Amino acid sequence: MSAAPFSPLLARVAAIARQAGEAIMAVYAGDFDVEHKDDRSPLTAADLAAQTVIAQGLAALDEVLPVISEEARASDWEVRRGWDRYWLVDPLDGTREFVKRNGEFTVNIALIDHHRPVLGVVLAPAMDEVYAAERGGGAWMRRDDEGWLPMRSRALSDPPVVAGSRSHGGSDAVLLEQLLGGPFTTLAMGSSLKFCLIARADADLYLRRGPTSEWDTAAAQCVLEEAGGAVLDLEGMPLRYNRGESLLNPEFVAVGDSEIDWAERLARAQE
Repeated sequence: MSAAPFSPLLARVAAIARQAGEAIMAVYAGDFDVEHKDDRSPLTAADLAAQTVIAQGLAALDEVLPVISEEARASDWEVRRGWDRYWLVDPLDGTREFVKRNGEFTVNIALIDHHRPVLGVVLAPAMDEVYAAERGGGAWMRRDDEGWLPMRSRALSDPPVVAGSRSHGGSDAVLLEQLLGGPFTTLAMGSSLKFCLIARADADLYLRRGPTSEWDTAAAQCVLEEAGGAVLDLEGMPLRYNRGESLLNPEFVAVGDSEIDWAERLARAQE
C-alpha cells in the first residue's frame, strides 16, 4: 500500500482509529449486552474497548495532550478553560446503529487547537471506510484498504440532497425548504457519516435541531471543512469547541457549498 498523502501525525491517528475499529468489530461479531447511561443513551463493551485503545494510542504520541472523550469523565471547566490543544474523542458514535447492526457507526478522533478542529479521523469499521483531514492538507477517504482518494464537496445540487439522521429526530422540513429554496430529497444515515456524505459529494446539507455533544461533530467537521464545506450554528458561525462548562453543541447545519451565504439564508429563514 502506498504511503498516506498527509502528515505522520494524521497517519498515526488514523492507525489508532483502525485499532479501535478492530476492537469494536470483535464485540460486534458476537453477542453483547446493552446498558444505558443516565441520559438513557446505550453503552456496550465495544464503546469501552475502543475507549481503552484510543486512550493508550494517544498517550503514546510524541505530543501528549489532554483528552475529552464521551466514555471518560471530562475535566472540570476550571481545568479545561486553560487548554489550547487537546484531543476530542467519541470511541463509538452511533451506538444505536451498532445495536441495530446496520453498520452505520463510527470512531471519531479530533485534535482541537484554540477552539477549532484542526485534525480529524472518522472511521466506519463495519463499512471499512476511513475519512481523514487536517487543516490545510485537504480531506481524504479510503475504502477497503485501497489507496487514499481526495474529497471535495459539491455545489448545491438541484434538487438538493439532505442527509438525515437514522435514529434521531431533530430536523425541520419547513426550515430546510426555506434554506434550500424549495423541495429536496433525503438520504438517511447514522452517526457522523452524515457529514462524510456531504464531504464526498453525495449529499448537500445536514440540519441538526436536537442536542449533540462536542465529540459527536469535531472530527467530521474537520473532514467537511477541508473538503470545502462548513459546519455552522444557526447564526451562521462555525462550530467552536471547549466554549464553557457545557459540552453540548448549539443546533447547527453542515453544508457542502461554501460559496453560498448561509448566514444570510439562515437569518432570512428564521425571521
